Amino acid sequence: MATLHLLSHSPFGDSRFASCLALLGRNDALLLTGDAVHALRAGSTPWESVQQLPEGIAVFALDEDLAARGIAPSGRVQPVNYPGFVELCCRYEKVNSWL
Repeated sequence: MATLHLLSHSPFGDSRFASCLALLGRNDALLLTGDAVHALRAGSTPWESVQQLPEGIAVFALDEDLAARGIAPSGRVQPVNYPGFVELCCRYEKVNSWL
């Protein structure tokens, strides 16, 4: 069952980011919002972890949060707007929010 994993907390504050990555299935997706987009800062350990995810795992980031933090998505990260966020929630069988 494919799951969309939503992360909104900084990857530098606690272990949620690492725990989420460890549980991603091969057809799951990751959507970074809020301070979680800091994981996409090039050269950081979280960024390297995202780049090493298997190809079957889609990675998305909310474009408004990227812009607010001055981060340009690179590589496999696909920016999405709010309607895209809603579409992703409907596309996947389950949605898991890492609160």
